[in-house]
Amino acid sequence: MSDTSAVPPPPAPVKSKYPKSVPFIIGNEAAERFSFYGMRSILVTFLVAQFYNPTHNPALTTVAEAHANESTHFFVTLAYALPFVGGLVADWFTGKYKIILYISMVYCLGHLFLATFDTNLNGFTAGLVLVAIGAGGIKSCVSANVGDQFDVTNQDLLSKVYGWFYFSINAGSMISTILIPWTYENYGAKWAFGIPGILMGLATIIFFSGRKMYVRVPPSGVNRDNFVFISFYALLNLGKKKKGESWLDVAKENHNPERVDGVKAVYRVMAVFFFALAFWAVWDQNLSEWVLQAAKMNRDINLGFTHFTVLAGQVQTFNPVFLLLFIPFFNYWLYPYLDKKGLKTTPLRRLGAGLVLTALSFVIIALIQANIDNGGTPSIWWQVFAYVILSAAEVLVSITGLEYAYTHSPKSMKSTMTAIWLLVVSLGNLFTGAINGNISSGGFFSHYLVGANYYWFFVGVVTLFTIVFMFVSPRLKERSYITDPYIENKVIADTDNL
Repeated sequence: MSDTSAVPPPPAPVKSKYPKSVPFIIGNEAAERFSFYGMRSILVTFLVAQFYNPTHNPALTTVAEAHANESTHFFVTLAYALPFVGGLVADWFTGKYKIILYISMVYCLGHLFLATFDTNLNGFTAGLVLVAIGAGGIKSCVSANVGDQFDVTNQDLLSKVYGWFYFSINAGSMISTILIPWTYENYGAKWAFGIPGILMGLATIIFFSGRKMYVRVPPSGVNRDNFVFISFYALLNLGKKKKGESWLDVAKENHNPERVDGVKAVYRVMAVFFFALAFWAVWDQNLSEWVLQAAKMNRDINLGFTHFTVLAGQVQTFNPVFLLLFIPFFNYWLYPYLDKKGLKTTPLRRLGAGLVLTALSFVIIALIQANIDNGGTPSIWWQVFAYVILSAAEVLVSITGLEYAYTHSPKSMKSTMTAIWLLVVSLGNLFTGAINGNISSGGFFSHYLVGANYYWFFVGVVTLFTIVFMFVSPRLKERSYITDPYIENKVIADTDNL
């Protein structure tokens, strides 16, 4: 019988440790999101009261509100168009750390302008531009910087850290949308815009304080095998396209063939993203148009044991609250339940259902506005009901869209897809901003999109997109790079129609 007493016991598994940089990144994100959503919570009401209708003239209400909505949506358009640029500059030239640090300083300067020039429209507008540059410039780098901090020894903790990361986003936005409207009501615009500026300054200090602990991925230089270069080359050489080939295949003579196939995947996903455009054209209205509507409603809340009045800007708080409730409900109960019943909740079905709910939320808002137009003061609970439906739609459209972008694009194109998703948000706001600009300047829509008709118009827009989606979605080709791990190395020959 052999002696096993001398055999040493197996080594205890090494417990994964969080990178020391994580608290600085989480703290930075919470403070930054507080600053962004805090100033947004009062932006549209401030623009109307301070610059576009300071005398509260009822005859100017429609034009003033449209002007404020136009400015707000164009601000969001710029903020969500710049992540694409910020990501490219960071990846090619500066690295993420420098972009986050230096653009955060621009961000702080923008907040300073908002607090300082609260009676000067030109100075305030310059502040909005700087804040948009700051928020957009760092957006694509901050979340990617989280992943850079992990390696094979602790990657099992990455999902938990991203959970805390997104919790900090919602916590920052929720607290700010309660506090900043109250500050504006009681202490005026300087403090209401100044506090978000202080928080952005704090965010920058927190980020800088962790400078010695960050894992910094160096810039890779200009990468010619990317979405922009490949698409541009293919367009310039369309004459070389052979029969049966994709228009992108001509780029294979000058670019990595696998990267060209990756760009094809991007365009397939963009076909799905097109329909999400309708969602983003209306979603941001809950932070602008809905706020103006809430100001005309009965905002008294009587819960029996307590009674208080909600400020118009505070109603936005319901969105992150419902999101925090719906995300686990949908993921851990509703989707599995429907799948078990044979109703497979594919990404495209979720997107279609989300568009239906989006239109329904705006039907409620249109009915509320019709009541207001007829002299009524409906209860704010009706708008809260609309927030319930819109938040459910956001889970179905926004979160599903991000998931679809990740699973249906190759590894080399995942960052590109995230940036393009943010560009869809930008384009949706550009459309809504243009409609409001036409109304404020006395254009064509100013004669028709008055009162409830404005919201019915957007119900029609979303409904039209939904109907087209129902016909197109069965024909959209889906290829998951997660379920088929070998697909990234294949030459996909039958995706040549995009």
